[in-house]
Amino acid sequence: MSLATHERRTLCDLLDEVGPDAPTLCEGWLTRDLAAHLVIRERRPDAAPGIWLPGLGRWTKVVQDRTARRPFRELVDVVRTGPPTWSPFALAPLEPVSLVEYFVHHEDVRRGRAGWQPRRSHREREAALWHLLGRVSRLGYRRSPVGVVLRRRGGEQCVARRGPRTVTVVGEPGELLLHAFGREEVMVSFEGERADIAAVRKSRRGI
Repeated sequence: MSLATHERRTLCDLLDEVGPDAPTLCEGWLTRDLAAHLVIRERRPDAAPGIWLPGLGRWTKVVQDRTARRPFRELVDVVRTGPPTWSPFALAPLEPVSLVEYFVHHEDVRRGRAGWQPRRSHREREAALWHLLGRVSRLGYRRSPVGVVLRRRGGEQCVARRGPRTVTVVGEPGELLLHAFGREEVMVSFEGERADIAAVRKSRRGI
């Protein structure tokens, strides 16, 4: 089983467990909204572009709100089956994109509740996320007013944004990825000048 498929299935198991009205880290979204988003991403080519392009977001919201009213178990079952063969996300080259998507949203549900704990480290997953982090982080920190370097606990690092002054964000690859996506419920530490660290933390992050 691929890492992306594993993240998808474990997310669906968690959605079944918590139900349709559990909180998530996605602002304004309950679990029913997150499930609807995943269905649209892979199965509604007319509405999916609005996920990434704000100018098309109105129709995406209409479709997502309508989709979220479907029976929750039905939505989760659709997500669990994966993309149809005609979807671009069924193509093997896009599997890393799906790994990132499902990892982040799995953690959005896990960490939307008080008392969350990080999952046990998974060497293959962390290696894959680190490999992807360089490209993802350049988008995630593109609005940062100062430079950003990401360093994993083992010492490897990558440059997310260049600047005359630099903040280093330290953590495991999954935690760094979540921070680049704008999540605050993460286990990372910061190195740099206090004002620069504050600037990075206040900057709008995400893809």
